[in-house]
Amino acid sequence: MKLRKVTAASAAVLALSLAATACGGNDDDSSSSGSGGGGKVKVGIKYDQPGLGLKKPDGSFAGFDVDVATYVAKELGYKPDQIEFVETKSADRENALARGDVKYIVATYSITDERKQKVDFAGPYLLAHQDLLVKKDSKISKGTDLNGKNLCSVTGSTSAQNVQKTIAPKANLKQVSSYSECIAGLQSGAVDAVTTDDSILAGFASQDQYKGKFKLAGLKLSNENYGIGVKKGDTATVDKINKALEKMVSDGSWQKAVDANFGPADYNNEPAPKIGQLVK
Repeated sequence: MKLRKVTAASAAVLALSLAATACGGNDDDSSSSGSGGGGKVKVGIKYDQPGLGLKKPDGSFAGFDVDVATYVAKELGYKPDQIEFVETKSADRENALARGDVKYIVATYSITDERKQKVDFAGPYLLAHQDLLVKKDSKISKGTDLNGKNLCSVTGSTSAQNVQKTIAPKANLKQVSSYSECIAGLQSGAVDAVTTDDSILAGFASQDQYKGKFKLAGLKLSNENYGIGVKKGDTATVDKINKALEKMVSDGSWQKAVDANFGPADYNNEPAPKIGQLVK
């Protein structure tokens, strides 16, 4: 009889425990869901690229990639206060997606065959080209004009080597740790030109302290198809982002973002690319 009483009491405790569990809420913030609701979405961007992805001193974010990322999040069902921007450096982009640190990445992320082995891409959403940034009164317009000139790029970049290999083998290459250093060198006269993607160069040139001082040479030394990186196999999110990008172009928001972020540098941007069509 005593055994039955203990068993009954245990059953009652178990029932109460199960009921409490059923009534309790789920603490998951749904940061990797794609449905908005009460959760958040984590988006990878650059923090140090003016005109593209920049974290400002007040903690806010600005740039073309930020505008694209925000528009896409809205179409996925998220409000502005549900977006959490995460700094995603170039070397860690694939790992950040694989780990689930972010839902998608909008960070001057060129679509390449090698990268497509590790991640899926929506887009492209911008076609950029390798170019040169020079002073406004510079006569540099062709790569051969760089022979004997000081050319700046960041350490490890393939852009400067590409210039030396293809059009200006006698250019004096100066490699520094950041493009900000290159731009400062261009302003002071320490270097004659800076090379990387034209979108990145236009972003730097659009900063208030540089407006009207620099220009793009207009060379098209490579084709860079910027895509939005998504975890490998997440085709549902890729499809949703592609639809969002198509809408951004059709309603005029894409061109508005280009003008706002690159306009001061007189950036002669390519038309919005077609989804799934890469320019080789």
